[in-house]
Amino acid sequence: MLGFAAGMMLAASSFSLILPGIEAAQAVCGNQLLAACVVVSGLGLGVALMVGLDRFVPHEHEKSGRRGPEAKRINRVWLFVLAITLHNLPEGMAIGVSFANGDMKVGLPLTTAIAIQDIPEGLAVALALRVTGISALRAALIAVGSGLMEPLGAIVGLGISSSFALGYPIALGLAAGAMIFVVSHEVIPETHRNGHETPATLGLMLGFGVMMFLDTALG
Repeated sequence: MLGFAAGMMLAASSFSLILPGIEAAQAVCGNQLLAACVVVSGLGLGVALMVGLDRFVPHEHEKSGRRGPEAKRINRVWLFVLAITLHNLPEGMAIGVSFANGDMKVGLPLTTAIAIQDIPEGLAVALALRVTGISALRAALIAVGSGLMEPLGAIVGLGISSSFALGYPIALGLAAGAMIFVVSHEVIPETHRNGHETPATLGLMLGFGVMMFLDTALG
């Protein structure tokens, strides 16, 4: 399920954020090289944002172990829940940015894809919490709560993209950079835990294909 979500995030970053970002920047700059530089700068800002959050939010990595303040005092399952909650922020930013120009061809496929991949993410959180003995209702409510970072991220993304002329393409690059960082840094290592590399990779490819289809059919 997480592999499927990772594939959709990677495809969304490529086809619904980076490519429209370059197109929007080129309309402002009138130069393809400058347009690419604008989006790349946004990618760098997105990575910097997630590196900062990675340092200050407690969570756990497969190889390097627990990270962030007070991480050693927190149950591993809750660290996983925090990691999923953390990566809902760039997804929300992507949604906010995608509608900033009022272009449904950008916003609709991206929002649809993120909504679909939120389902396996929420299931993964709820199932992980059930293992610890938490009731089904409470696990479901916490899983829903972990998605509340997305509306917050949408407001942030909309604000950045609306602040100045190049804000829209920079914000598209920022959201893409943040999502790609999260996929590589958090999601893929988690899916490869305990020797599940093959089904995780198949899930990723399926998610990537579904997002490509949505982007082509709806966009």
